[in-house]
Amino acid sequence: MVAVDQVGKRLTQLTVDATAKGHRQVCVWLRQFEQVMLAIEDCRHLTRRFEADLLLAGHAVVRVHTRLMAGARRSARERGKSDPIDAEAVARVALREPDLPRAELDGPTREVKLRSDHRRTLVRQRTAIANKLRWFLHEIDPELAVPSRGLRRLCVLDALEADLAARSGVVPEIALDLVQDCRRLSIRINAMEAQLRHLVRELAPSLLEVPGCGVLSAAMILGETAGATRFKSKDAFARFNGTAPIPVWSSNTVRVRLNRGGNRAINNALHMAAVTQVRRGGPGADYYAKQLAAGTTVKEALRLLRRRISDRVFRALLADEAARASHGPITDLPQAA
Repeated sequence: MVAVDQVGKRLTQLTVDATAKGHRQVCVWLRQFEQVMLAIEDCRHLTRRFEADLLLAGHAVVRVHTRLMAGARRSARERGKSDPIDAEAVARVALREPDLPRAELDGPTREVKLRSDHRRTLVRQRTAIANKLRWFLHEIDPELAVPSRGLRRLCVLDALEADLAARSGVVPEIALDLVQDCRRLSIRINAMEAQLRHLVRELAPSLLEVPGCGVLSAAMILGETAGATRFKSKDAFARFNGTAPIPVWSSNTVRVRLNRGGNRAINNALHMAAVTQVRRGGPGADYYAKQLAAGTTVKEALRLLRRRISDRVFRALLADEAARASHGPITDLPQAA
């Protein structure tokens, strides 16, 4: 910990263990200052417990992205890299940047994020097992028909298990184990999706009303956003999710380019919503057709539609957060199978 004044001059520093006892020592050390704002390098899981302890002690905490610290380190008098140098760089960035994201205590949206991330991990594991299983099935019998995406359906897995149990050999034995692994993962994935459906319906009913935004997309947006009120406008939210274009002009002709940064998980959910709207028709499809008639390319029209969906999603998130603030906590989750 390094304390600096309003002009960035180092006042004092403290080194403690990254434990609950060390966090209490920091809170005692902070009592010497009349008013203090704490800035922490954004390391997510590594700093989450420290953030929570500081917030519970009543301190204001902001998060500093690591890329903002490079310039502060280069402009410092002291050369090299150490914990005090990094801590001083974090403090100076906090003085320079007034709109840093504020840390908050974990709420129900983090539960959505954890469950959504865990479900995606299980889906990746099932996909890897299913790909290996298809090779073994082709070796056992090339005419053994398995429908596309059939290895996620329990009825197809039941038929495969019965067929493989009647065969002898090492390959059918391993294939049978893979079928059982697919079944186990599918049951867990379905249970996780049921829990997400319950959570999203309680937390974000307005978000589910956005055309093309299903339960899984809404869960991804809800978990990754972590509170829409921390964004000062829909434009700031668009910059966060990568739908706001980046200006690249230096004359009177205004030009922009595609933003390849931002939160790619939310960007992917918005893209799927845009594609769904174009396919199913409605206001989104009409806007897409209007852009094509004006001479824009297919990709440009889809990007413009994605930005419009981002604005609507932002309004829905604000409405849902206001409703939660007035109605209180959500109900209990159903138990997983």
